Amino acid sequence: QTSMKNMERELVCPVCKEMYKQPLALPCTHNVCHVCASEVLLQHGHLYCDPTSEPTSPAATPSTRSPRLGRRAVPKPDRLDRLLKSGFGTYPGRKRGAVHPQTISFPCPACQRDVDLGERGLGSLFRNLTLERVVERYRQTINISAAIMCQFCKPPQLEATKGCTECKSSFCNECFKLYHPWGTQKAQHEPTPPTLTFRPKGLMCPEHKEEVTHYCKTCQRLVCQLCRVRRTHTSHKITPVLSAYQALREKLTKSLAYILSSQDTVQTQIAELEETVKHTEV
Repeated sequence: QTSMKNMERELVCPVCKEMYKQPLALPCTHNVCHVCASEVLLQHGHLYCDPTSEPTSPAATPSTRSPRLGRRAVPKPDRLDRLLKSGFGTYPGRKRGAVHPQTISFPCPACQRDVDLGERGLGSLFRNLTLERVVERYRQTINISAAIMCQFCKPPQLEATKGCTECKSSFCNECFKLYHPWGTQKAQHEPTPPTLTFRPKGLMCPEHKEEVTHYCKTCQRLVCQLCRVRRTHTSHKITPVLSAYQALREKLTKSLAYILSSQDTVQTQIAELEETVKHTEV
């Protein structure tokens, strides 16, 4: 058990603290998720590759990258001069190659060093397919070694094959049918993989099929991690879902309190109008 936990720590991305997804190998021999690397470069005002395009080996090539994907975040004014002096991009009056070519540095979160990615940035990195396969096999091993049993079978229990988020329980095939009879409300419950820890079913991004984690105030819509680094939301005001929820809840609470406080006044006015109508009819 301890050795498995130690192995799991080796398979965790130092940025998102979750198991690697499409890991890229940095020149310092450390690894980072493709989406995480894109976000880090975006935060530092550098070019980044579209994380929705699956990296191969190498991670991206000039022939497979669309020119519009080379997108830079809007740099702050105090950073603009530094970027222009260092040859960041092109601007009117400057010929490409007139200044030394820009080399993009990446702050490695593991060794705390700035590693040189060259001019192509993430496009020069290779996808660590070996590590990706190790992560996938580890996930399968964990699933096999930790068999989940049906919570409703009489002894001897059968292994669970389905889970239900609404019921917060795991079932074998027969028990799932028994507790979700045809023609009832429970028959509408969607089966999920069995688990011991049921989380509330989160909203999914219709475009990327990922769970939404942030809210774009500019577009007034929920966005996932992949949406955040897309060109569409550049310079938009994006906040975590929880922050947006709390702000909206406070606003609605104040509006509701105002409505309730004026309810008595409105009811009194309605009663007076009804009396006036009766008097007029008489």
